[in-house]
Amino acid sequence: MTYELYAIRYATNPRRQVRDNFMVAPGDIHDGPMPMDFFVWAAVRDGHAILIDSGADRETCTKRGHDFLRCPTEGLAALGVKPENVTGIISTHLHWDHAGNFEKFPRARFHAQACEIQHAVGPCMCRPFLRRAYDVEQVVSFVRLVHGERVTFHEGESEVAPGITVRHVGGHAPGLQVVRVHTKRGWVVLASDAMHFFANVETGVPFPVVVNVEDYLAAQAMLPSLGESRQHVIPGHDPKVMAMYPAVAPDVIRLDVAPA
Repeated sequence: MTYELYAIRYATNPRRQVRDNFMVAPGDIHDGPMPMDFFVWAAVRDGHAILIDSGADRETCTKRGHDFLRCPTEGLAALGVKPENVTGIISTHLHWDHAGNFEKFPRARFHAQACEIQHAVGPCMCRPFLRRAYDVEQVVSFVRLVHGERVTFHEGESEVAPGITVRHVGGHAPGLQVVRVHTKRGWVVLASDAMHFFANVETGVPFPVVVNVEDYLAAQAMLPSLGESRQHVIPGHDPKVMAMYPAVAPDVIRLDVAPA
């Protein structure tokens, strides 16, 4: 089964600097502007969609110093997809920018790695450094979904639907999972925060929010093998993808075609 695949940009931050996006300054990159974009992704077929991550709302983005652009539901509307026609949401992990807006998708079933919710509600949240990437209200909302029997937990590699699989990689977050989507150009890998920017891979220097550096680097080395090629791996926050793929609506690009 094949899907149309889209990235929807819902927020941005043009004020970020190189030093904000690397654990240590790469030797061949001088400090300077390095903007960050925020996306959700949609695998669309016959007017229905499986959403990969659900973004954050205006209040949450603004509180954390980022520029909110539009609700992800607006991007879906440009694709002809109503919120009630989102049948599944894959939460790659539960950091604040990936795990909001749950209430906007009343018919969706959610998919997450079991170890991610264990981390998000466990003893590690007593440590400010580990807690800072999570939003307590979002985590509580996810727990409500669990109690409402709307969450499927995965451990390792699983098929979410024909043509869509998840794979646990960890590193950036204990339960981070990457997503493979079968499209007309083959398997495309949505790396989410296993690969924030192309430059994190090119320099070998991780993004500074990470719980296990060894797992983070191992995930990046594995990503190309999950798709057809390196050109089939989509980073989670790099503005470059907006110029590489054709736009179909404001802040909506198509990923099931070859990049420029």
